[in-house]
Amino acid sequence: MKVAVVGATGMVGQVMLKVLEERNLPITELIPVASERSVGKKIKFKDKEFTIVSMNDAIAAKPEIAIFSAGGGTSLEFAPKFAEVGTVVIDNSSAWRMDPTKKLVVPEINANVLTKEDKIIANPNCSTIQLVMVLHPLNLKYDIKRVVVSTYQSVTGTGKAAVDQLNAEIAGENPEKVYPYQIFKNALPHCDVFADDDYTKEEIKLMKEPKKILGDDTFNLTATAVRVPVQGGHSESVNIEFENEFDLDEVRKILSETPGVVLQDNVKNNEYPMPLYSEGKDDVFVGRIRRDLSQPKTLNLWIVADNLRKGAATNAVQIAEYLVANNLV
Repeated sequence: MKVAVVGATGMVGQVMLKVLEERNLPITELIPVASERSVGKKIKFKDKEFTIVSMNDAIAAKPEIAIFSAGGGTSLEFAPKFAEVGTVVIDNSSAWRMDPTKKLVVPEINANVLTKEDKIIANPNCSTIQLVMVLHPLNLKYDIKRVVVSTYQSVTGTGKAAVDQLNAEIAGENPEKVYPYQIFKNALPHCDVFADDDYTKEEIKLMKEPKKILGDDTFNLTATAVRVPVQGGHSESVNIEFENEFDLDEVRKILSETPGVVLQDNVKNNEYPMPLYSEGKDDVFVGRIRRDLSQPKTLNLWIVADNLRKGAATNAVQIAEYLVANNLV
């Protein structure tokens, strides 16, 4: 099986290669793809060297699967060209997520919507993935009415240049800024660009994507997304109002038994999710579970995950694994 990784030299692309090395996708040939300036360079994968090729050469190779992590413009232009030659594209950009003709997939939740006819599959936004991993089992049990989410997002979500900015500022340097302000010792309520309604694109993704993934548009969701000087993962403070009453012990039991979710909720021992410990892991961590004392049937909790792994690379690879396991490629 030939697998192309488009954007192989980028921050998510490199994690994608690492995840592919760790997992058991039966790859016989890796086709790394990057920008023209990287074509001809070598990368290592499973102790072998592979040469980075151009987009057109990758399309000509007709891989069974192409995993994209190269930006929305690239995906819009080239994903259909891969699809035309029979390749299944798993796209990590926002290009196809809200397209009604494309599936938006978190494998633990809705992989069963996929068919052989799906040639372009959307990978959700990183903040969305960790959120719906927790919302889904609770929605099945208690029926969600409204969600309020505030995010504390890692600079890794912006890319290598943002990590470089943070590290340079920590070192006391004055680097070229990716963000409009210093990020070290700061918090920017500004993830992605602002839309006409003064929400950022990141907030809009968080408000729209969960409904599509859960197949449920009966609940309301609002979001505020904040960039913080952290590298290990994204954190989310989440307030969930349910239609039905819940029991806290039952909530903890449901989440502890949810595949891909790890319960860290022992405040007596100062145990709760933190990006410092989520880095490099594929699980979604949830804790600080408590009743909202200000209104009935409402829950507060805290969710953390490595945005480069489950929030991007791992989820995409899990989609590929599902396709292979179910003979959809």
